[in-house]
Amino acid sequence: MLNKYSVDTLISVFVLLLAMLLWGSSFVAMKFAFTELEPMVVVFGRLIVASLCFLPFIRSFYQLPLKRSHILPLICMSLCEPCLYFLFEAKALELTSASQASMITTMLPLLVALAAGLFINESINRRVVSGLVLAAIGAVWLSLGSTVSEQAPRPILGNFLEFLAMISATGYIILLKKLSSSLPPLFLTAMQSFVGAIFFLLVILFTGTEVPKNISVEGFLSVLYLGVFVSVGAYGLYNFGVSRVPANQAAAFINLIPVFTIILGFFILGERLTGWQLAACLLVFVGVMISQDNSVDRRQEKR
Repeated sequence: MLNKYSVDTLISVFVLLLAMLLWGSSFVAMKFAFTELEPMVVVFGRLIVASLCFLPFIRSFYQLPLKRSHILPLICMSLCEPCLYFLFEAKALELTSASQASMITTMLPLLVALAAGLFINESINRRVVSGLVLAAIGAVWLSLGSTVSEQAPRPILGNFLEFLAMISATGYIILLKKLSSSLPPLFLTAMQSFVGAIFFLLVILFTGTEVPKNISVEGFLSVLYLGVFVSVGAYGLYNFGVSRVPANQAAAFINLIPVFTIILGFFILGERLTGWQLAACLLVFVGVMISQDNSVDRRQEKR
């Protein structure tokens, strides 16, 4: 019979897997939406949809033990993601394919491990560093092996911008882990949506981005999907998962995003990776697996 710890672990794993599937689909949905709408309009639209979903919970948020010390970390978390994250990722997806952009996300767990070592005193061993180096080489190889296409007009710049998005996501995860010890995942997800919606409204107003008067059913459904299933669903599930497991373990699940994206990109967008790019993807995964292998540490602890 499963004990409570096993059940909690299984629930956390299932929640994080579902979040990765939804996040993987977001690359495809955004790429599809960009064929009709300006990237900033898509991001603003999905955050408005997400914010509307949280309106029924506002009254319950007033009862939370919110302290003055929470304000700055909450603002910084929301600025890291969705604000800076989507600025970089939206532009990246204009320049590179969904499959390549999703592969860059495999470096996030390693960046989180390094940030955790620097800012919250978690240990960083040589295996993590060597894994980061291998994954970085694989990511660079993936970009250099890119060919210009309709789906990826400037893949090297696009992949670099996606890497900057991962740096922003690292700040988000570290701050989220700190805040989730005292604030519920639902509130943290809602804060991201509210702050993000205001931020991108200002971006649209100050950049003079054109908001279309008419939108097709497909474009509307893409934005609705991104708002409800990704900005609310995926972020809510991931925030819940982070509140239940260590940040490094939750971040490791992000390596599954490109798997889902490549499969969906193949069937929906008709994207293809070359043989060299698939080899580069393998190198990224090897680097990530090396960094996540804790067997050596466990053997050392037994001695």
